[in-house]
Order: sequence, then C-alpha cells, then structure tokens
Amino acid sequence: MQGLTLIQKLAIFILPLIFAITVHEAAHGWMAKRLGDKTAQMLGRVTLNPLKHIDPVGTILVPLGLYLLTGFMFGWAKPVPVNWNNLRKPKRDMGLVALAGPGANLIMALIWSILVYAGALALEDFAWLGVPLVLMGVTGVLINAILMALNMMPVPPLDGGRVVYSLLPPKQAHAYSKLESYGIIIVLALLMTGLLGFILEPIVALTIMILPASDIVANLIPVILSPARS
Repeated sequence: MQGLTLIQKLAIFILPLIFAITVHEAAHGWMAKRLGDKTAQMLGRVTLNPLKHIDPVGTILVPLGLYLLTGFMFGWAKPVPVNWNNLRKPKRDMGLVALAGPGANLIMALIWSILVYAGALALEDFAWLGVPLVLMGVTGVLINAILMALNMMPVPPLDGGRVVYSLLPPKQAHAYSKLESYGIIIVLALLMTGLLGFILEPIVALTIMILPASDIVANLIPVILSPARS
C-alpha cells in the first residue's frame, strides 16, 4: 500500500486521537464517581462527549504537531477534577481512579482492532468502506496502545505514578509524590533523547500482539507512520 497524503493522515488520525484522550479522562471521572467522589459528574465530565474534555492545544495541536515533526504523539485533555478526600479509601482509590484511564485505552484498542478485522472482511466487496475502516482502526489501536503504555509509566503525575503512590507505605509515598513537579520535564526529556520510544515500544508491541487482527495492524503501522506524500 502506498503512503498516505497529509489529508488522508488527518482523516484517519483525528477521531481515534480525540476519543483516545477524552474517553481516558471520562473513565477517571466514572471511576471516581463509583468510589464516592461526584466532582467530575457535577461538572459534566463523566461523559463520552469529546467537547467536554478537549483541550485545543493538548488534544489537537500538540499531538498532531509532534506526529508531523517526530512521528511520535504526546497529548492531553482537560484533566478531570477529583477530590481525593471524597473517596471512601483515598489512598487505595487514587490508584483505582488512575488505572481507569489506561484501562479505557486498552478497551478502545480492542474495539478498534475488531473494526480492523471487520474492515478487512469488507475489502473485497466494499473497498470504499473497508480501506478507511482498516486504516482508521489501525491508527486507533496504535494511539491507544501508546497512550496506555505512556500513562502507565511510574512517573507522577502520570497514572502509573499515582498507582505507585497508592501502593507505597505512607512515608515512602510522601517522598515519591515530590517527583510530581518534575514529572512532565522527565517525560519530555525522555522524548527528546529518544529514550521514551525505546521504553514504550516493547509494551506497545506486546499490546498489539494480543489483540485481534494483530498481523494486519503490525503490517500497516509503517504505512500510517510513513511521511505524508504530496
């Protein structure tokens, strides 16, 4: 398959990217609600409506800009507010709320992989539908696998950092939480040095391997990541 044009790339990236980031945030709010904190619900953030979660810079401009410049995506939505004091067991529940986001990404990766399989079945008789469905599905799998792996890094304030905090004894957890002010700097440094891709690649590859249509996804990732053709 030939490389894609910039317009085609945007067409297959926008929906998977927006939903990957916004559903991730909605999952945090949903889990917080179940564990006793209704802050996100009262602010209308426990919803699958992307407009409630989109940060124009973090959800659209930064991920697309980074992808076009480096081939890697990094972005964020408006953080879902959680009042930890409202949770029934704040320290434990902080970890569960954090896990909900990457968990949502894994579920979305599964859904997109099923759509890849459906699109592949439609290719012979309905290529006009099958081709874009396969390409968008592969993109959705890749984006969600990356975001899941990225957010599970044990670096606060990423979700993995909050999970680690919830598992540590109080004294060690307090000391560990002091890393939060440096967390984004650490992630950006890893990104700029190429170490972030080195860390995430095996996790992303393993995630893709266990999903349906993994062979199709693996074969088409180079196509969607190749430079846009004119």
